[in-house]
Amino acid sequence: MKRLIYLIAFLISPTFLKAQMTRLLAYLAKEAKVRTGYLSLTRGDGGQNLIGNEQAELLGLIRTQELLAARRTDGAEQFFTRANDFGFSKTSDESFKIWGKEQILSDVVWVIRKFQPDVIITRFPEDARAGHGHHAGSAILAREAFVAAADKTRFPEQLKYVKVWQAKRILWNTFNFGGTNTTSPDQLKLDVGLYNPLLGKSYGEIAAISRTNHKSQGFGSTLQRGEAFEFFSPVAGEPAKTSIFDGIDLSIKDKEVELLLGEIKKEYNVNSPSASVPNLLKLRKLTKDLDFNHTLLDNLIFSCVGLNIDVYTKEMSYAAGDSIPVIIDMVNRANPTIPLEISYATSRDSFWTLQPNKPLGITYKKGTTYGSTSQPYWLTNSHPIGQYSIKNQLDIGFPENQAALSVDVPIRINEEMFNLTLPVLYKSTDPIKGEKYQPLVIAPAVTATMSEKAYIFGSNSPKTITVQLKSFLNNSTGSITPQLPRGWKSNPEKIDFNLARKGDEQNISFNITPGSDVNSGNITLQINTDGKTDDKGLKIISYEHIPTITIFPQATARLEKIDLKIVGKKIGYLDGAGDLTADALKEMGYQVTNLSPAQVLTSDLSTFDALVVGVRFYNISDDAKIVQPKLLAYVQNGGTLLIQYNVNNGLKYSNIGPYPFKLANKRVTEEDAKVNFINPESAALNYPNKITDKDFEGWVQERGIYFATDIDPKYSTVLSMKDTGETESDGSLLIADYGKGKFVYTSLVFFRELPAGVPGAYRLFANLLAPKQP
Repeated sequence: MKRLIYLIAFLISPTFLKAQMTRLLAYLAKEAKVRTGYLSLTRGDGGQNLIGNEQAELLGLIRTQELLAARRTDGAEQFFTRANDFGFSKTSDESFKIWGKEQILSDVVWVIRKFQPDVIITRFPEDARAGHGHHAGSAILAREAFVAAADKTRFPEQLKYVKVWQAKRILWNTFNFGGTNTTSPDQLKLDVGLYNPLLGKSYGEIAAISRTNHKSQGFGSTLQRGEAFEFFSPVAGEPAKTSIFDGIDLSIKDKEVELLLGEIKKEYNVNSPSASVPNLLKLRKLTKDLDFNHTLLDNLIFSCVGLNIDVYTKEMSYAAGDSIPVIIDMVNRANPTIPLEISYATSRDSFWTLQPNKPLGITYKKGTTYGSTSQPYWLTNSHPIGQYSIKNQLDIGFPENQAALSVDVPIRINEEMFNLTLPVLYKSTDPIKGEKYQPLVIAPAVTATMSEKAYIFGSNSPKTITVQLKSFLNNSTGSITPQLPRGWKSNPEKIDFNLARKGDEQNISFNITPGSDVNSGNITLQINTDGKTDDKGLKIISYEHIPTITIFPQATARLEKIDLKIVGKKIGYLDGAGDLTADALKEMGYQVTNLSPAQVLTSDLSTFDALVVGVRFYNISDDAKIVQPKLLAYVQNGGTLLIQYNVNNGLKYSNIGPYPFKLANKRVTEEDAKVNFINPESAALNYPNKITDKDFEGWVQERGIYFATDIDPKYSTVLSMKDTGETESDGSLLIADYGKGKFVYTSLVFFRELPAGVPGAYRLFANLLAPKQP
């Protein structure tokens, strides 16, 4: 079974590049019929989210499932390294510095040694043409791993699990997009736009369907039909002249196996698939010791005999350590002349004969280990900015956890033994959507979840923090104790709880008072129950296009005592693509009303002290053009309008301000970049809070993205900044008087900084919301 692996960093790339990649994957997996892997260095955690307000690790979870959905469509296998997408990076050197190059290289080598590809293909070049430091870094790591994977002195600790591996060649899949053409006539080319009559689709169509799974990035695609050429440039190894598989023997060495495969193909009867089973069983015996995809063969045999096995529970979640009732439903829907017997893990010596088309159901209880929850393995431990902390080498590469609970099902077909391991799923029936399967969740006994990621204290006055408790067991009793920074106090210091039934929830509240010496720190909730201590919250992410995601993050939040003054109270918030800014404004003491475009058009906006437009509103809303006159009229009549960042490409309406400016793909990615006050007298820096250099300390991920350019002189620019080695940019914050009011456009990443509890971001945002000064 020949293999090919596609090495790539997670794509935050132009549309056509992604379309090319998925089309090639589909062609290789379904036309060339080689086992095809896709290694994504990161999970896309640092990008922006077009479908909700999840950021960082939560966004990475969504994109992981979107990638898995894409792979189920195009037929490739998905792998990851431990690298964390910390945000846009301009150079591979910066990426390697933050990731820890050697550690990520070891992961790439591990996946190569484990998967054993004959050909490695990179998506990007190693230089600035890649457009992203992560992308360029993926090409460098691929080239170095191509050599290191075959060197027994590199990462020798892996060799107790895998062996060294030398791929035949590594190629760069060149591209022509966005004014950058890296293809040339002398490069090897391959038409991947072929039509597959068995599937009823071309590989361009399959690729578009695959790519449309990436909804959090807005990558919905038009189906592509007709010829489409991919070009390849050699990187290392033996050059290819006529095919990427030059010099690789794709034939079957065993003559008896080859003849048998021909016979199976020739005699296959679509109306009686089970007629192929005797020869398929013979093939299974002949290939037992060969390099062959035995999992695929076994599944083919099960399909031909019409075997269906459901392994499920009737509840979505159980507590770790609980005993879980597992249901196994089986039916043999095919030829009655083929003996099919089945057992299950606790009764291996007892087999039941499955009578033709007669369902058989078994229910038994299976235990779980206390403390072993279904938390994603890469989120189990706290981690630095550049990489996840993964303790178990054998976890590296997997896209997600192994099943939280599985069942071994021995099967005997014509005396041939199969050992099938099936995941236990949660099965339900929705009155509208019908039968549904979701991952089984193994949870802590009790979770404690705070409503906010950060709590802001503008004075020494206490603030109420509400906690939602949820029990995953019957009769859960215990207590919650907040762990606070030195000098901070909680009233009460502890709250007891008694949750009688599984699924019960209870809201409790603590009044937290800041300390006089320490202005910031974390609150962590200690959960004491049944003599055990835990500190986990609950987060559920639910979208129609991916499985429900349930995780148990640490029950912790940021506490910040800030010298913060606000002017005005009532804020109208026009939602964009999704962010947590409105919640942060409530923490600051504002009264926030979320507005739809329809409400903007029909409401009396003069009742608001300021209006805020959410991130990427002008990229996603078809109503942007309709509401814009109402928004500007609000400013003209004396209101304050603050618009957060939009992306330069794909604007639904480009006249965002009262005066002209353009947006560009310019950003400052160094979160500690020096910020210069080029208009120090601006009210934005002085009222009601005096902004200093200290207010730009502790920012996370970046300073700003998609800065404004070609700025009309009627705007006042307030700040300038740059990444190392670049020129200053003043497009992060524009302010203009318009009529009686104030218009603000900002590319500063407040949508990241406010939820992270960055004090200076709150103070500056409060100034921007303050009314126009006389």
